[in-house]
Amino acid sequence: MSESLSHLRVLDLSRVLAGPWAGQILGDLGAEVIKIERPGAGDDTRSWGPPYMEGTNGKAELSAYFLTANRNKQSLAIDIADPEGQELIRKLVAESDVVLENFKVDGLKRYGLDYDSLKRINPKIIYCSITGFGQDGPYASRPGYDFLIQAMGGLMSITGQPEGEPGAGPMKVGVALTDIMTGLYATIGVLAALSHRDRTGEGQYVETALLDVQVACLANQAMNYLTTGKSPTRMGNAHPNIVPYQDFPTADGNMVLTVGNDQQFARLCDVLGRTEWASDERFATNRARVANRRTLIPMLRQATVMRSTREWVKVLEGAGVPCGPVNTLGQVFDDPQVLARGMKQTVQHPDLGEVPMVGNPIKLKLTPVTYRNAPPLLGEQSEQVLQQVVGLSSDEIKALRERGVVS
Repeated sequence: MSESLSHLRVLDLSRVLAGPWAGQILGDLGAEVIKIERPGAGDDTRSWGPPYMEGTNGKAELSAYFLTANRNKQSLAIDIADPEGQELIRKLVAESDVVLENFKVDGLKRYGLDYDSLKRINPKIIYCSITGFGQDGPYASRPGYDFLIQAMGGLMSITGQPEGEPGAGPMKVGVALTDIMTGLYATIGVLAALSHRDRTGEGQYVETALLDVQVACLANQAMNYLTTGKSPTRMGNAHPNIVPYQDFPTADGNMVLTVGNDQQFARLCDVLGRTEWASDERFATNRARVANRRTLIPMLRQATVMRSTREWVKVLEGAGVPCGPVNTLGQVFDDPQVLARGMKQTVQHPDLGEVPMVGNPIKLKLTPVTYRNAPPLLGEQSEQVLQQVVGLSSDEIKALRERGVVS
C-alpha cells in the first residue's frame, strides 16, 4: 500500500517535543523527514534521561524521551552557525516541501534561514514556526516551556484537588500535554497549507504558539468562564458539567464512572440496588445532579466500596454504564484492546536492536501509517542525505566533517 505523504520531504529543524511531534506525525504518514541537529550534541532530549535504551554494541544509546518523537526520521548533523552549514540548509530547502522550526522569534533570521529568505529559494515551501508565545504581542520574545504555559494558560488553575482538601494546589498534567497539542495543531496547519498549495501552487508561512494552543484547548472550561464571567476552580477528578463523572473507591482500589446521560444514571442506580435515586427530583436529571453533587457523591461512594473494581466493571459494562479501572502504564500496555488496536509497536535498529514504540492512533484504510525506521542516532544518515539530496561526493562530505560543519 502507498503512504499518504510519501511524495513530500520535510526538513525538521525543531527540538524537544512540539516540533518533533509534528515531524513524527508527518513521517508516520509517509513523508521523508530529515532532522537537522547540532553536531556533537543533537536534540536536547538526547540527554534527557535516564532512562536510556542501550544498544547491542554497548556504545549506542538513546533516551526514552528522544525515542518519544523521532521515529521515521533521518538525522543530519549540521552546524547552522557556520556559513557552509547555512548553505547546506538552503540547498536542502530547495529540494523540500516543508520546514519545521521552533527557534525563538527571529532566531533563524541571523542565519538567513527565516521564511522570507528561504521562500526566495523555494516559493512553494511550507514554513512552520512554533514558539511559546507567538510571533507578535508583548510576550513574543519570551522563551516558552510546557510547564510554564500550563500555568499561564489556565490549565493548572483547573487541575488538582479543590481548595481545603488534602493535597490542594495547582497541578500540571502528567505529560507535556501543551507541547503535544501544539504539535498536533502545527501538523494540521501544515496539511492545510499543503492543500492550498495543491490548488494554487503557493507556499506559505504557518505559525502556532504554545500559549495560543493551551487557551484554545481549555474547551468547555473556557466557555464556562466566557458564558458566566466566573473562573472555574479545581475540582479534582470531578467534572464541572456532568455528574457522576469522576473516580470512586472500590473494595480493592478505584474505578471511574462516566455517566453521560439520565438513562445511564438510571441503569447505574438499578445495578447499585438504589432504583429510587433515579426518580428522586434531586438526582433525576443531570442539571439536578450537578446542583446536588455534594449530596449524591458521598452516597455513591458508600455503595461502590462494596465490590472490587473487577466486579464493578463487569456488572456495569453489562448494564451499559460507562466505567473502567484506573490502570498503571504496565496494565495499559497489557490491555487486550490497546494491543488489538496496534498501540504497542516495535521497530528494528541496527545498533539498538528491537526498539519499542507507542503506536500512531490514526487509522487509514488505503494509506495506513507505517513504522519504517527507529529514531536515529545523531548524524546517522548525514552522509546518505548529503549524497542523495544535496548531491555531494564522499570527498566533499569528508572535508565538511574535517571542518566541523557536519558530523
